[in-house]
Amino acid sequence: MARMRAVSFICGRRDVWSPASTVTGRITPHAPCAFACGRRRRSMKAIGIVGFKNSGKTTLTGLLADALEAAGHTVAIAKFTHHQLDKADRDTSRLMKPGRVVAGLGSDEAAVFWSGKRYLQDMLPLLSADVLLVEGGKSLGWLPRIVCPRDAAEMEELSAGLAVAAWDHTGLVALPAEAVPVFGTQSVAQLAQLVVERGFTLPGLDCGACGEEDCAGLARRIVAGKAHSGDCKSLDDDFSVTVGGVPLGMNPFVARIVSGAISGMLRELKGYAPGPVEIRIKG
Repeated sequence: MARMRAVSFICGRRDVWSPASTVTGRITPHAPCAFACGRRRRSMKAIGIVGFKNSGKTTLTGLLADALEAAGHTVAIAKFTHHQLDKADRDTSRLMKPGRVVAGLGSDEAAVFWSGKRYLQDMLPLLSADVLLVEGGKSLGWLPRIVCPRDAAEMEELSAGLAVAAWDHTGLVALPAEAVPVFGTQSVAQLAQLVVERGFTLPGLDCGACGEEDCAGLARRIVAGKAHSGDCKSLDDDFSVTVGGVPLGMNPFVARIVSGAISGMLRELKGYAPGPVEIRIKG
């Protein structure tokens, strides 16, 4: 029988631990999980860095990470790639099979390889940091982005109403005057500060509870200064869930079911009284 990991449920300002979260219908890697009523957890700042091949995405990602860390922020990086991950001709590749998970543990680094496709939202609990830099992921509509254009046409194609800045490491890209601020190699620190000020992430549920058709619609309004991340109804103040410190989005209907179920069970227990409650289960 598989051993159960430590589990804690939080209702009314308390911490919860869970082996995995399946609220969204996707399996999430093992990570600390917290349920809370009546408060909002601090969310990780996030921004995408998008552009076509040889546009300077990786260079900018590295420079931004260095600048953010120099300013005292912890940084996580997620990189989208169309190529095989760097494990070819290694022991890892020989151990990998469909449906198998392989972990590599070294003296100063570690890695986990899941076979098959995974989504960035499922990986967020493992990426504990103040700021998440996402290189690539042009289809992601639930976070703002910095565009790395090679010309004005690419800027228009890639911005998608989500751009807060552009990166021109050559100094030769001519953009329209009404475009977003343009940064270069001499202004990385200023761009890093902009990331801290304007970075955000939405759950990507596309539940429509905010009144928009999908999360991209709300993200565009946030970028335009017409809304803020607190307008996301799936991260409501009355009930929240965090996995590894990262808020987990739930549409309001699911949140009411989970909150009501936990509160109802607690009310039936002898000795229950309103106030902070903590439940821990260790396997």
